[in-house]
Amino acid sequence: MTTTTASLPASQERALLITLAAVQFANVLDFMIMMPLGAKIMGVFAITPREFSWLVAAYGTAAAISGFAGGFVLDRFDRRNALLVLFSGFTLATFACAIAPTYLALLFARLAAGAFGGVAGSVVTAMVGDVIPPERRGRAMSTVMSAFPLASIAGVPLSIILANAWEWHAPFYLLTVLSLIVLFIAARTLPHVPSQRGDHTGWRQMRAILVHPVHQRGFWLGGLLMFAGAAIVPFMAPSLIKNVGISESQLPFIYLVGGTASFFAMPWLGRMSDRYDKLHVLMVVTLPACLAVLVLTHLGPTPLPLVLPLSAFFFVGMASRFPPAMAMITNSVEARYRGGFMSVISAIQQAAAGLANVASGLLVTADADGRLIGFNRAGFMSVTAFAFTVWMAWRLRVIAPYAARNPHEREVATASPPSGGPAANTTYRTPDDAP
Repeated sequence: MTTTTASLPASQERALLITLAAVQFANVLDFMIMMPLGAKIMGVFAITPREFSWLVAAYGTAAAISGFAGGFVLDRFDRRNALLVLFSGFTLATFACAIAPTYLALLFARLAAGAFGGVAGSVVTAMVGDVIPPERRGRAMSTVMSAFPLASIAGVPLSIILANAWEWHAPFYLLTVLSLIVLFIAARTLPHVPSQRGDHTGWRQMRAILVHPVHQRGFWLGGLLMFAGAAIVPFMAPSLIKNVGISESQLPFIYLVGGTASFFAMPWLGRMSDRYDKLHVLMVVTLPACLAVLVLTHLGPTPLPLVLPLSAFFFVGMASRFPPAMAMITNSVEARYRGGFMSVISAIQQAAAGLANVASGLLVTADADGRLIGFNRAGFMSVTAFAFTVWMAWRLRVIAPYAARNPHEREVATASPPSGGPAANTTYRTPDDAP
């Protein structure tokens, strides 16, 4: 079946979004399950913490490189076919992780998983923009992004349980089986979304994606959005254990409660993003998110009953920014550039996350007792990135008002399409209406 934007019946639209969320869930879970396996993997392969950090970094590095490369070619292909091929490669790479006999084999398997998974994630976002009309796009984004809190709920606790019962291979075997099931469902439910690209060469396509000011502001917005969270998240668990006094056995409850709260908050945030100006929604949710970061990064010894609601507030605050911001980004680009654009922005977000990790690592140190010193400075850096995220969203709205407005208030906006369209300063409608 071939479809164009907004052509799916409600039942098929729901099936599409659930399937895309399942793809994202497998992708995010593959990344998250590495975190609690560090001690076991270091023991099995007799590697240092630094060598284990390469296993963690391999995924993001490969995803960033492949995401940029995907910008050259992704819009050549039907979205469904591209996603099925990429997710098949991701599934095979996950299986390779499960059976890896050596450290190097596991490292290369992680690189392959990141290369396929990173681009697959960008195709998922592009399909939401291609198939879901603007008036429901915020809610659709929140449905797909519910994969992140679900991975927090299932990823960390389940990985610990399985690894304790059947060694470190078990979580990857489970994820391989899950990915095969999702792949089968995707092959049956995903609609064909044909390429809307003209006869542009890869280099011309990439240039059109990179040079347009609307796209450039979208890149900055996506990068800042990821930087703000990545500056805090890697040190959250060590801080809760060393600074706050939470035991390792209690840590899964933090992720379970926080992920559950985020999961139930996401649909409401999606509805708000569709009902109101997306910039205004982003501004409203950013203030409590900043407060959550500041409280958590300054937290001293605290009993678990108080930490649980604070951490839930933190998880919700982090997650709440993504539906309005990503809906703005997706709305700002024409369909013929959307696949390559989202692939490039995925690469930028992976690079921003890595940069945030490095910057936080320079600010945070440990004293003789293992307590984290300087985590509050990382919190201030994160809050600064929050503020710049809102500022860049405002700048994107100035040049592309249609990206943020309630679709019922759509109007002609002054802008210049990336290439092949009207000249600069010519009026044209939103990217979904533009020729």
